[in-house]
Amino acid sequence: MSDLVKTFPVEKKYRLTDQIIRSSRSVGNNISEGHGRFHYQDNIRFCIMARGSLSETLDHLIIALDEKIIDEDVLLSFQTEYESCLKLLNGYIQYLKGKKTVD
Repeated sequence: MSDLVKTFPVEKKYRLTDQIIRSSRSVGNNISEGHGRFHYQDNIRFCIMARGSLSETLDHLIIALDEKIIDEDVLLSFQTEYESCLKLLNGYIQYLKGKKTVD
């Protein structure tokens, strides 16, 4: 993601660029933090926050498309990754919910 935002205009550096970097990094950060809690409910909560950050990143890229900073191919490429990551996150959340009820 940081390679992509390096191509953004300078005036976007502390606005959209920063938001994209923060929200995209937040996905992995939240998953890691949830895993480190060792409680299923906490892990689920942080995975849901990660899912929100993933959607936020997509929204920022839609804004970048609207402002003609990126082209449609870049957005479509990210949307493919977004959908894959969303499926993995949703599956992991369902797995955790199942483990929570068993243990």
